[in-house]
Amino acid sequence: YKSKWPSCIDAESAASLQLGKCDLITRIMKREPLAVFHLTKGKPPLFPEYVMNHWKEDDFFGYQFLNGVNPMVIRRIKALPGNFPVTDEMVFSNGSFTLNSEMQVTKGNIFLCDYKILEDVSTSTINNKEQFLAAPLVLLHKDMNNKMMPIAIQLKQEGENNPIFLPTDSEYDWLLAKTFVRSAEFNLHQMDYHLLRTHLLAEVFIVSLNRNLPSVHPIYKLLVRHTLDTLQINNGARTLLLSDDGILTENSAAGKDGINTIVQRALQTMTYASLCFPDDIKERDLEDVPNFYYRDDGCKLWDCMNQFVNDILGLYYKNDDLVKTDKELQDWIKDIFQHGCFDQEKSGIPKEITSLVDLVKYVTMVMFTCSAQHAAVNFGQFDFYGWMPNGPSTMQVAPPTEKGKIEDKDALLELLKALPDYRIAVKSMETVWQLSAPTPEKVSDPNSL
Repeated sequence: YKSKWPSCIDAESAASLQLGKCDLITRIMKREPLAVFHLTKGKPPLFPEYVMNHWKEDDFFGYQFLNGVNPMVIRRIKALPGNFPVTDEMVFSNGSFTLNSEMQVTKGNIFLCDYKILEDVSTSTINNKEQFLAAPLVLLHKDMNNKMMPIAIQLKQEGENNPIFLPTDSEYDWLLAKTFVRSAEFNLHQMDYHLLRTHLLAEVFIVSLNRNLPSVHPIYKLLVRHTLDTLQINNGARTLLLSDDGILTENSAAGKDGINTIVQRALQTMTYASLCFPDDIKERDLEDVPNFYYRDDGCKLWDCMNQFVNDILGLYYKNDDLVKTDKELQDWIKDIFQHGCFDQEKSGIPKEITSLVDLVKYVTMVMFTCSAQHAAVNFGQFDFYGWMPNGPSTMQVAPPTEKGKIEDKDALLELLKALPDYRIAVKSMETVWQLSAPTPEKVSDPNSL
């Protein structure tokens, strides 16, 4: 579809695939105003209403890095990055803690969310107005109540006029900094962790599956039920969301060129460990973080799938030699490596598999990516982004370079100037509502396949 993106199926439209009706594409094509329906004809959904009432609060802001729609950025750190010069006096002014003591292995209470991938991404122009996207760093502290509390935000990676925002700043300065973070979160989540890692990779898995494995192959049988609607949805997304006049292209800060840059950078830095759920949690050092429900539920699902895949494949591959000599299997693995990550050996993604243990892990990764991981980063979108200020698709003013310039009486007006206008807001809300809606057909229904 675009240079340095994973390969996609060669099809002019979702209908040309002749794979049956896809309800999501039908809804988007009709442009049914479902978000507006919820705001005008009935009671708003429960969770977006909760978000509306709590989005300004620091503990809810921090909570979303663990259990929001994108729990993929946060990691525990043992040292501050060199471009984030936070001091003890800034964040622990009462002297009760120090950053060094809180980062010690025995405590491990300091966490970082780094949006470096967004640095210098070109931004769009919407309604003849330049849009803005920050590349922030967010420092979080797990407090004595096991809450993940933001303690410092820097909106640029480096450079002059780059203040560090703190909870002790004016209410407006701190809220605006958090809102720029939430906008960065929206753009990174949509382009990297949602589009690339669950949709585009899933398409490579599925096309390669059909190109290389016959329908009687055990791996085909294991995975085919996880391919429902993916090719139709992806084809429709390229037409309706990502094309030159697509909804995301026209209503997000990244825009056409920025989306392209984010996907390319994300693919270049993607690793096999980041796609394998237990490895990703371990690599980000989040194995013992309390109240981390994405991890708790994900581990149960991964273990369940892994055991199932192991039991089934163990019936067919009695030894590692059978794995090595299965040409159809090896062609599938190689096809994915070539078309999904462009032969990037540094990614750790295998281009061949020589043992049953490694095969079970790989097939589990594919199954998990196409099902549980996609569900985690997709179906909660309206819950968290349905209240637009909690996930602005763009910002209409530049990230602030000074603190304390806005008086309290002008704060609300200035915040409204920074947020997307009502046209962008409605488009954004409508889109995430549509994307969050579950597929009506059950995967277990044989007539839906």
